Amino acid sequence: MSSNKAPNNGWWRSGAIYQVYPRSYQDSNGDGIGDLPGITRRLDHIARLGADAVWFSPIFKSPMKDFGYDVSDYCDIDPMFGTLDDFRALIARAHELGLKVMIDQVLSHCSDQHPWFVESRSSRDNPKADWFVWADPKDDGTPPNNWLSVFGGSSWQWDTRRKQYYLHNFLASQPDLNFHNPQVQDALLDSVRFWLDMGVDGLRLDAINFCFHDKELRPNPGTGEPDGSNPTVSASNPYAWQQHLYDRSRPDALGFLQRMRALTDQYPDTTMVGEIGDESGMVMVAQYSSGGDKLHMGYCFDLLTDRHHAAYIRSVIDKFERVAKTPDLGWACWALSNHDCKRIATRWGGEHPSPALLRLAPALQLSLRGASCIYQGDELGLPEADVAYEDLQDPYGITMWPEFKGRDGCRTPFPWDSTAPDLGFGGAAKNAKPWLPVSESHRALAVDRQEADPGSVLNHYRHLLKWRRSQPALLNGDLTLLPEHEQVVAYVRADGGERVLCAFNLSDRAATLALPAGQSVAAVLSDSGATGATASGTTIAFDPYGVLFARLA
Repeated sequence: MSSNKAPNNGWWRSGAIYQVYPRSYQDSNGDGIGDLPGITRRLDHIARLGADAVWFSPIFKSPMKDFGYDVSDYCDIDPMFGTLDDFRALIARAHELGLKVMIDQVLSHCSDQHPWFVESRSSRDNPKADWFVWADPKDDGTPPNNWLSVFGGSSWQWDTRRKQYYLHNFLASQPDLNFHNPQVQDALLDSVRFWLDMGVDGLRLDAINFCFHDKELRPNPGTGEPDGSNPTVSASNPYAWQQHLYDRSRPDALGFLQRMRALTDQYPDTTMVGEIGDESGMVMVAQYSSGGDKLHMGYCFDLLTDRHHAAYIRSVIDKFERVAKTPDLGWACWALSNHDCKRIATRWGGEHPSPALLRLAPALQLSLRGASCIYQGDELGLPEADVAYEDLQDPYGITMWPEFKGRDGCRTPFPWDSTAPDLGFGGAAKNAKPWLPVSESHRALAVDRQEADPGSVLNHYRHLLKWRRSQPALLNGDLTLLPEHEQVVAYVRADGGERVLCAFNLSDRAATLALPAGQSVAAVLSDSGATGATASGTTIAFDPYGVLFARLA
């Protein structure tokens, strides 16, 4: 495949990727569900923000049991979102605006309504009988082993047609594909090629560490009652009681990723970012993206928790820098929010988040070594929406209520217009009920309000992203952490002879940082828009949640 390698300008290394949750962005036809023409209409917002690329959560044909993460046709658009022609028009408009287009690829599992699974479950000897993970019951009829579903209960579902169990790491309606079968890999690669040929520029690979399972179906060892430190799963979920050695994160995945990379390398300037859900996430990000022959980059859940004190944030950065000191050893895509977790404003800031904290978060994220994913609404500082139990749509939340309320609170309709009953989402003209209720807590934070306020979170994001483009050290430089501090995380980004200090007070108390011997501030980079800190030679004084960018002498 190397002879077919297309050029790649590496835009993704420092790329700012804006994630759109299509159901909730903009409804163009008044049915209460966001769609592709609606997104196309709003691409200007993303381009003006300063993003390099836009990533769409799944838009493929699906029964929507898990809102598109249960694909029934890998090569078609679900009618609720539009048509293939609508998607072609979206790509064309995005490219006009200078935006790359990235799509979700849900490869580890599909819908139980996918023709592949319908055929597989029909008998034990059909051509696709081995395309999914089937196993006989134990002598007492119970499942083959103790593996658990992320969404609760056993990960094995009995099927009366084959009189066997099939594996599902998520919902029972999401059977796991058998990646040990080369035909499965070939079919999935063909579906990926379909979208690359259409002109997409990148792939986000959902739950990519779940692709392979242990062929021997060995049981997972137990861990005892969880202490809540696992960033990938709630302590109230029985899934957290196991060490997942055999049902995910198997070494076989690396071979498939090499095949994926060989395919994407045939298309110019493409990228792949993998979602890696594992307690050893940072180590696996490096492993999955090292060597230039697998993923271009990966992200994990380490910064998607409520922990944001200085020691923890520094430990996450340090962990990655230790295992991926150079680009060849792995590359990170940093995410502070996404469609699967509570919004960062609430997760880090509580019920009444500090405005300074909402400005600190993107400054921290965008100054780290790597790419960044910005989830829709974070550029507005949106808090988690409070969705009543009777309005829940997320099966994960319905199962785990009330300790875990699911993911609906970060998926409510995007607030465009503070004056509109539905916040400008699009269904008001036809009196359509949005698929999730709009949040009144978002009205004062709508785009139209923030556009008019120079000091808004939205304008802070815009300024920060524009300023970052002018800073080679933040785009391309190495990262060296300063010594530990109780309240402050600080590091130096260095490119050539330029050294930029990035310092963040992650506490709600004032703080003072003394720079290490031999380092002093030459000039505060006040054009960054960072506030809440002052420098005097080798000492920096911070207000609560203060941020400083400075050029070192």
